[in-house]
Amino acid sequence: MELDARKQSILQAVIAEYVSAAEPVGSELLVQKYHLGVKSATVRNELAEMAELGFLDQPHTSAGRIPSDTGYRYYVDHLIVPKAIDESVGARLRGVAHGGEALQSVLRDTARALSRLTKLLTVASTYRDSDVVVKNALISAFGPQNVMLVLVLSNGAVINQMVDSSSELTLADLGKANEELTSAIANKPLRVLVKAKPPVSGSAAVDRFIATVWGLVRSQAQDLTRGLLITEGEEFLFAQPEFHRDTVLMADLLDAFTKSDVLYDALNSPGGAQVVTIGREHRIERLRSLSLVRHSFFVGSSEAGVVALVGPTRMPYDIAIPLVTYTAQALTSALTRFFA
Repeated sequence: MELDARKQSILQAVIAEYVSAAEPVGSELLVQKYHLGVKSATVRNELAEMAELGFLDQPHTSAGRIPSDTGYRYYVDHLIVPKAIDESVGARLRGVAHGGEALQSVLRDTARALSRLTKLLTVASTYRDSDVVVKNALISAFGPQNVMLVLVLSNGAVINQMVDSSSELTLADLGKANEELTSAIANKPLRVLVKAKPPVSGSAAVDRFIATVWGLVRSQAQDLTRGLLITEGEEFLFAQPEFHRDTVLMADLLDAFTKSDVLYDALNSPGGAQVVTIGREHRIERLRSLSLVRHSFFVGSSEAGVVALVGPTRMPYDIAIPLVTYTAQALTSALTRFFA
């Protein structure tokens, strides 16, 4: 949904205020601080309308408004003006990225520097065996509702896994699924399959089955390529006021972060080289109070891992996005020089 120019200006102002103060934003404050060109009553009406459209929330009936996940998404996709990276900040990130001689120390030092610069949690992950290729993929029927998934890898390994299939699938349906899966999987590196989306056949029943198999393929690819997971700055995340006000939420996040699979899976969910995931967009329910800005880094032309900033949805995206991008580029430059 497109917002008109006035609503866009008001949404930008609400986000700027809420990111800064972590308090609901009222119309009087917006009129006083921003040159909106309208009176407070008009701003109140616009805030109410944007709330009805889903771009804003109102925590309490007497309180001002806060951005919703939809509002943040609209801002990131349409309104954001990324802030330029100060040369001293760039020099610091380049220095720590190029200052180590081992992969783990390079990532640890770079993650620590980024976390301290942003006062957010920084997470970095690497891949192992990321260049191993799936030479062939096959599904074979074993009885009316059982199918065997077979993956043959370029390193000689063969993976067999049973899959439950729906009774509504015919042999022709399984043949179609096999054709789509083989085309999408064969001769693809494991690192590509970690983030790839399942193919679509056009048949609802076949596509449901393909999605089930694809989940298993992706899980196997993740397990086989799982490398280092480095976190820095948890203290900055839990110092955020929204988590101090909600001790149950903080406890839930602490529990999630002690399970490395949660963060690793979030970093390596499907998407391109740069991805911003906001609140309810997370597949993992326990992360839906957070936003994650991630960018892949490379050794030469091979994707080597991901670096990300994690914070509340009330994140300064105009700072976080360019900094994560710059950090990934600095890591790519350093790791290519060391290891390519």
